[in-house]
Amino acid sequence: MKFNKLLVFIAVFFTASLFSQSTKVYRAERDKVHNLVHTKLKVDFNFQEKEMNGEEWVTLTPHFYETDKVTLDAKAMVIYKVTMNNQPLEYNYDDYELIINLPRAYKRNEEFTLYIKYTARPERVKQKGSAAITSAKGLYFINPTGFDKNKPTQIWTQGETEASSCWFPTIDAPNQKTSQEIYITVPKKYVTLSNGKLEKQTTNADGTRTDYWNFTQKHAPYLFFMGVGEYEVIKDKYKDIPVDYYVEKEYAPYAKDIFGNTPEMLAFFSKITGIEYPWNKYAQIVGRDYVSGAMENTTAVIHGERAYQTPGQLIDENVQENTIAHEAFHHWFGDLVTTESWSNLTVNESFANYSEYLWLEHKYGKDEADAHLFEDIEGYKSGQNFDKHLVRFYYDDKEDMFDAVSYNKGGAILHMLRNYLDDEAFYEGLNTYLTDNKYGTGEAHQLRLAFEKVSGKDLNWFFNQWYFNSGHPKLSISYDFNKLRKTVTVNIIQSQLNEFKFPFAIDVFEGSKRTRHNVFVEGRDASFTFPFTNHPDLIQVNADGVLLCDINENKVLSDYIHQLKYAQNYVHKREALLEVAKHQDDKKAFNAVADALNNDFYKIRILALENINLINKYSKKNVIDQIMKIAQNDPKTLVQAAAIETLGKLTDPALKPVFEKGLESKSYSVLGKSLVGMYYIDKQLAIQKSKTLPLAVKKIIATPLTRIYLEENDDEELSFIASNVMSGMFLSPNKKIQSLYKKAFDKIGKSNNTEAIQNLSDDIVAKGLQYKQYNFDQVGVNLLRQMAQMQKTSKPSNKEKHLKVIQIAMAKLLE
Repeated sequence: MKFNKLLVFIAVFFTASLFSQSTKVYRAERDKVHNLVHTKLKVDFNFQEKEMNGEEWVTLTPHFYETDKVTLDAKAMVIYKVTMNNQPLEYNYDDYELIINLPRAYKRNEEFTLYIKYTARPERVKQKGSAAITSAKGLYFINPTGFDKNKPTQIWTQGETEASSCWFPTIDAPNQKTSQEIYITVPKKYVTLSNGKLEKQTTNADGTRTDYWNFTQKHAPYLFFMGVGEYEVIKDKYKDIPVDYYVEKEYAPYAKDIFGNTPEMLAFFSKITGIEYPWNKYAQIVGRDYVSGAMENTTAVIHGERAYQTPGQLIDENVQENTIAHEAFHHWFGDLVTTESWSNLTVNESFANYSEYLWLEHKYGKDEADAHLFEDIEGYKSGQNFDKHLVRFYYDDKEDMFDAVSYNKGGAILHMLRNYLDDEAFYEGLNTYLTDNKYGTGEAHQLRLAFEKVSGKDLNWFFNQWYFNSGHPKLSISYDFNKLRKTVTVNIIQSQLNEFKFPFAIDVFEGSKRTRHNVFVEGRDASFTFPFTNHPDLIQVNADGVLLCDINENKVLSDYIHQLKYAQNYVHKREALLEVAKHQDDKKAFNAVADALNNDFYKIRILALENINLINKYSKKNVIDQIMKIAQNDPKTLVQAAAIETLGKLTDPALKPVFEKGLESKSYSVLGKSLVGMYYIDKQLAIQKSKTLPLAVKKIIATPLTRIYLEENDDEELSFIASNVMSGMFLSPNKKIQSLYKKAFDKIGKSNNTEAIQNLSDDIVAKGLQYKQYNFDQVGVNLLRQMAQMQKTSKPSNKEKHLKVIQIAMAKLLE
């Protein structure tokens, strides 16, 4: 599961206690009374009622003790009958559990098969979702009646954590494994997708078709998947294994541009784990209104709509690529070996998270990977996560485990472990863990034992502090220089409650000469002394950027200028650049920022462009000329866009040719920034260009267009702006964007534009219902009340009509 960071942002914003850790309830691995052996399903759908008719043949065996009852999870279903060998069985059902009386007591290893006829009613499921997975009804009908002409009809499932039991009775626990068969009957126009191989398709006399999907290997019930819709299937392959991309027709030409690195990912992950991709196909499908980022259903991954991108976006970056890697690696960590309980979710999600780093490092280099790791660590640090253990047996709800500890911090911990063991031992340890537990379950202790077996090192200290405890080192650093002895002593004091021990890299710089010292910190107060020839220009601690920590040290401007020029790690270059940029009234500082415009790594170039101050006495023409060249010729379009935005602040008519060229760019990022830059020197040309853009492009660059239309007081475009207001005001972490859309909200609320009032009201209702579990419906009601008050105060000619629209919207949220 790749959680949607936007959804987590919403949850943190609106639910103050969302990430609180409970200390009340111990969450154990679920007891195994029975073991699933095989699950066979036959299903068809009632689109009108959003229900599924099902028949199930489920084969089980007692785990150890003799028993004459079996309990299956089955949520909000109608159970018509339960039989064994055509003989009816007595059962009790309370809308959550189906307790079946067996005809006799069955012993360990005795298999039996139950037949269950039922109807799944996902709209009546009462369990709730989480920050990572916003809904938990298992089976989703998207526009089932075709009422919304702008949205296709689709069906898809989402099993994690325990929602597969919303569409078929099962033992819905991650420590169960079963093979499966599914017969899916749908109208002939629809394509289906499920786990395993499509063995057969049968056309029926009533205009339907039955697809038979067979999956002979064992996996957990939460990984079962069905997808139905009007898709085009784009074929690819890894060796002789089919790799397919299920996309809507509009995106078929771009499917390989979006997903085309998948075969290389499978090859890379097979190589580093030493285990060849273990399944018989790999398919990816995009689902409308999907409730998370993506999900690793075995051989049938589903992605949210964010995956859909056009060439104008892909030329900037493929924003789904990390997610594609994440779900692929899950097919080893999560699907092949599955966490035995949600408390040990780290053995699934930390590895999938770290796979993003591994892929980026392999494909694009260490700087790209380190920048990604930095963003992940910041995500962990910015939440209420410091007191959470990575392996957590105490939590309020299993859904709470899907957070920035299980993902982001867990990935950073694996990065530290890899650094400590070295690559060869780390990858061989992965192989040992996967081999010893394949098609079974795992936990952190098994992971530790695998790495110890390979490396010969005791790792209890590492797992105790990082897996079974909380927090991270908070370090205060000071330096003592002895000019007579020509030594420097680095003093390290830990201020956090839990004492950590860790390897630590320290670089001593004498000019451009760098000497690396690798030390091991074992106490709360540690000191290390190193020789030097000439007085050091910089001491860089955590020089490899590996340790997850907070560092407090006293550095002066000259330190940061030296660090920006010579530091090896992205994080240190970034830190230095931001500090140096605060002092651009100093010529050396300005020149250091200007020099960073030439940095080899594009994200440093972007950061320099975003922070350089061109309105000061050191801003020479040659620097502006350099930025003009970057704007037109940098190999990265995102850098070009940043350069254009920086030049746009100058409002210099001489820059018009740069913006004109940008208006013809294939990059939507460059296009959007060029429109804003042009607007301040040639309004007519910028507005004329914006009016000719296709609606699909306008939606992608909505924020720069909104800025232009608001400053222009273009009331004709308010209806377009209205559809983006809610996302901009509440779902963007960027305060400038929030402020922009708050201005848009106020303008629309007072306007006489009926279409804009309707669009904004509709979007408030849609977002309010979508994020109702975070009390966003209440936020929506308050916003609608504000709009009503604005209408009454401003008194537009269509006031009564607008108030009725607002009243209807409010009623929908208050239902």
